[in-house]
Amino acid sequence: MTCLTMKQRALPLLFRLVLGALFIALLAQLSIPSPQALGGIPITGQSLAVLLVGLLLPFPWGGGAVLLYLLLGGLGLPVFAEGGSGWPSFSGGSGGFLIGFFIAALGMGLLRRRGWGQHLGYSLLANGLGTAVIVGSGLLWLAYLYGWGKALEYGFYPFWLGAIVKILLGGFIAWSMLRNRNAV
Repeated sequence: MTCLTMKQRALPLLFRLVLGALFIALLAQLSIPSPQALGGIPITGQSLAVLLVGLLLPFPWGGGAVLLYLLLGGLGLPVFAEGGSGWPSFSGGSGGFLIGFFIAALGMGLLRRRGWGQHLGYSLLANGLGTAVIVGSGLLWLAYLYGWGKALEYGFYPFWLGAIVKILLGGFIAWSMLRNRNAV
């Protein structure tokens, strides 16, 4: 591959990386209120966007898009859920989930490399595994901060049903875009 060809290929990937970060920021603002009985913490489109970007962009570009998103939020742009931003977001209750986004996106890219997005069953499984990484990372951090009881109360119980919906939705969207690999 010539140097010119590599540059031509890198520019569209860099453009998709920026679009991926913006897509995550946009879906992070989609918010479904949760009843106070379930903790009152809203369900957002943030994790769905992370999983889609991770699976739709080739490895490691999906992880790069998530890293850019995290950097923008850390620097103070209101890109996190409900317009959140700043470095304190990483040390608070959502910090583990934010770190889990990056790890999940990298893993999704590796699964894409193995063709998982091209088959509906594997696409659904990839989204399930990515969700498990995000939730697991978030729960570990919450447990460190507040103990396991509070971690489950605030980081799992209000979100498990929404997580299943996002796994199904993300798996189907990614599969529909990747089954004909030339589409993305």
